[in-house]
Amino acid sequence: MLLAACGKEAEPLWLQGRADPLSQADAQRGRKVIERYGCVACHVIPGVRGPASSVGPPLAHMAARAYVGGVLPNTPDNLVRWLRDPPAADPRTAMPDMGLDAAEAKDVAAYLYTLD
Repeated sequence: MLLAACGKEAEPLWLQGRADPLSQADAQRGRKVIERYGCVACHVIPGVRGPASSVGPPLAHMAARAYVGGVLPNTPDNLVRWLRDPPAADPRTAMPDMGLDAAEAKDVAAYLYTLD
């Protein structure tokens, strides 16, 4: 019995008992949004080609991180909030408001959460 539980992936804490806020999002659309907005100018993002950059942090393993931008607990709603307007969440951030709409931010969040 103990070994049977080892292979099962645990549901994320933010999702337990709740509907998935990214259920309508599309990770592949999110990758295209990342390319269109040129996010690789500041971040290394797995699966997105671009110059090596160290302005912002690399965005691999987003699902495993405790915080978004170092200030918000890492939940889909907070990641979308951050992507839509980083300076509103942390006025000291160097990340600008890129003008993503809600659907684009959800798609980008869905993509970033695939980067384990």
